[in-house]
Amino acid sequence: MTKLPQITTMAELRLEIDRLDAALVDLLAQRTAMIDRAIELKPGEGLPARIETRVEDVVTKVRARAIAAGLPPELAETLWREMMEFFIAREEDVLGKGDDGE
Repeated sequence: MTKLPQITTMAELRLEIDRLDAALVDLLAQRTAMIDRAIELKPGEGLPARIETRVEDVVTKVRARAIAAGLPPELAETLWREMMEFFIAREEDVLGKGDDGE
């Protein structure tokens, strides 16, 4: 589990939560940029927006990382599946719906 900084008041705790929220937003923005790049690359490689084996591979890795970090894997899986569905829909808006890519 991740070691927390020394926090003694709710005000300090809220500041730390706000800092973490900002970092998460920044990371999600970076991931979104990667999806935008995938939208550019996939047609050249003949890949559709949705590739189920990739979705399941990501979930497997995220669950393992969550367990190692002390995060409930069910929470991580739920968040990632929701995020991936959002990104797949974003890709499908541009690429259309196609085969599984396998």
